[in-house]
Amino acid sequence: MKQFLFIIMCFFALLIGMYPLIYIFLEHKYTFLGSKSSEILRNQIWNFAFYAHIIFGGIALFIGWRQFGAKFRTQHLKWHRLIGRVYVIAVLISSVSGIYIGMYANGGIISSVGFISLGLIWFITTSSAVVHIRKGSVEKHQKLMIYSYACTFAAVTLRIWLPLLGNLTHDPDNSYLVVAWLCWIPNLLVAYVINKRRFTTN
Repeated sequence: MKQFLFIIMCFFALLIGMYPLIYIFLEHKYTFLGSKSSEILRNQIWNFAFYAHIIFGGIALFIGWRQFGAKFRTQHLKWHRLIGRVYVIAVLISSVSGIYIGMYANGGIISSVGFISLGLIWFITTSSAVVHIRKGSVEKHQKLMIYSYACTFAAVTLRIWLPLLGNLTHDPDNSYLVVAWLCWIPNLLVAYVINKRRFTTN
């Protein structure tokens, strides 16, 4: 069961990790950009932050899953470290840019605070994980990276919850306000349970 859930997670991570490619092949009116005002779309800083967020967030999602599994870390330590460095750089760029674009989130203050909170937690857990591994605190590093990837995986859960709630409530605007929080809080709760089971000493 655990292996099956991991495979499902990897599938969605790879699929949504390629999401930024839709901005190459689709007109912007058919993408998320179609929901933004012309004023925001003319804002060059917002545009730079938006593309930095989705491109580097996509990279983090696409490669981050590979870090889990003791066998891979043991047998391919150099690859683990290389992927880890790329993942951290991608997350730091995507989280900071995500915090910025969160200030312009659809739905106003409720969704803005939700997405900004996600960006802050994502940045803090990832940077703290780097600090701990440099100190040699492997267990704390692993715990924090599980929380970090739970935040990364919000890109997937957002795209599951949003159409699901929209169809159930027939109220896409208010659904978006809920999903701004729902896309990451349950993920962190799952990460907490995983850490509790994995690292609690019997």
